[in-house]
Amino acid sequence: MRSYRQLFRTPEFTPLFLASSANVLAQTISGLALSTLVFRATESPLLSAVSMFGPSLAQMLGATFLLSGADRLRPRSALTGISLAFAATTAVLALPALPLWALFAVILGQGLVASLGGGVRWGLVNEILSKDGFMLGRSVFNMMAGIAQVVGYATGGLLVAVLSPRLSLLLSAALYVAAAAVLRLGLTSRPPRAQGRPSVAATWRSNALLWSSRPRRHVYLALWIPNGLVVGCESLYVAYAPDAAGTLFACAALGMFVGDVTVGRLVPPRLRPRLGIPLLVLLAVPYLFFALRPAVPLAAVAVAVASIGFGASLVQQERLMALTPDELSGHALGLHGSGMLTMQGVSAALAGSVAQLTSPATAMTVMAVASLAVTLSLTVASLRNAEEGGLRQVAKTSRGVR
Repeated sequence: MRSYRQLFRTPEFTPLFLASSANVLAQTISGLALSTLVFRATESPLLSAVSMFGPSLAQMLGATFLLSGADRLRPRSALTGISLAFAATTAVLALPALPLWALFAVILGQGLVASLGGGVRWGLVNEILSKDGFMLGRSVFNMMAGIAQVVGYATGGLLVAVLSPRLSLLLSAALYVAAAAVLRLGLTSRPPRAQGRPSVAATWRSNALLWSSRPRRHVYLALWIPNGLVVGCESLYVAYAPDAAGTLFACAALGMFVGDVTVGRLVPPRLRPRLGIPLLVLLAVPYLFFALRPAVPLAAVAVAVASIGFGASLVQQERLMALTPDELSGHALGLHGSGMLTMQGVSAALAGSVAQLTSPATAMTVMAVASLAVTLSLTVASLRNAEEGGLRQVAKTSRGVR
C-alpha cells in the first residue's frame, strides 16, 4: 500500500481517522486552556507544565495494570468509552470552584484512561491495514496530529484570549463527544485480538515478554527518552512566552507535520532505517539556541525546525512492529505510547522544576543537552550490541566449518 487513496478506501480507516482528529483537537485546546488557567492562578512554571502534560505521568501506571485490555477488549466499545470518559472529565475541569488538588486528581484519572486508548487504537490500525500499509497509515495519523495541533493551538490561543480558558475546556468536551459518536457509528464490532480477560497478571506477563528482547528494549528507550526530554522543552512555552505560547505550539506541530510527511511518504523504505539517529539529533539541537533567549519569531523558527525530528518515531515504530508478534501488536504499541507519554510527563515536571530555580530558557537548554546525551548513549550501545551479534555469528559460522 503506497498511496493515500488506497489508505482511505480501506474500510473503517476513515472513521477512525476522523475520530482521532477530533480527539487530538480537543486535547490540544484543553491542554493549552488548562495550562493557562493554572499559570494565571499560581504563576508557577512547574504547575503550569505539569497541568498540561500531567496526564502523561499516569501513563506508566496504566501500562502496568491496564494495558492487557489493548488486545483483549472490543476495539469499538473501548475507544467509544474512552472518548466519553474524556468528555466528562474535561467538563469537570471547567468547573469554576474546582480546587487545585481536585484538578490534578482529574488529570491523573485522564492519564490512566489514556494509557489504554493508545494500545487499542494503534492495534486496530495494525489490524485494519496490511503489513506494508502500517507505516503509511501511521504517518497519516501523525500528520493529522500535526495539523490538528496547529489548528488546536491556534484556535485555543484565540479562545483563551477572546473568551476564557473554561469555555475552551467545554468546547474540548464537546469535541470528545463528537469523536465518540463517529467511533460508535463508523466502526464495526470486531472481536478482541487476543483471548482471555484483561488483568494485571496478563499485563505484567506481556510487558515482561516484550521487554525481554534486547533489540526491542533499545527501540523502546529510543522512542521514550530523547523525544520525551524535548517535550519537556515544549512544556515551558507558556512560561517562556505567555502571550505567544499558542504560536510556538503551532509552529512545533507544523514542524512535526513536515517530518512525518518526509519520513512516511517521501523517503524510500531502504533509507528509513538510517534516519533514526540523525532525526533525534535534529530534534534537540535547535533548542540549544534558547540559551540566547531568542525573541518569539526566532524561537518559532527554532521549534519548527526541531520538531521535524519527531519523524524518528515512525522509523522506530516500524522497527518495533518488525520485532513483535501480531497477537501482541496492540500491547506493544500501547506500551510504546504509555512509556513515551510517561517520559513526557516526567520531563515536563523536571523542566518546570529547573525553570522554577533558573529560567524557562535555561531549562529548555538543559533538557536539549540531556536529550543529545541520551541519543549518543543509545547509539553507542546499539553499535556495541550489533558488533557483539556479528562476532557471535562469525563464531557460529567458524564452528560449523570446523
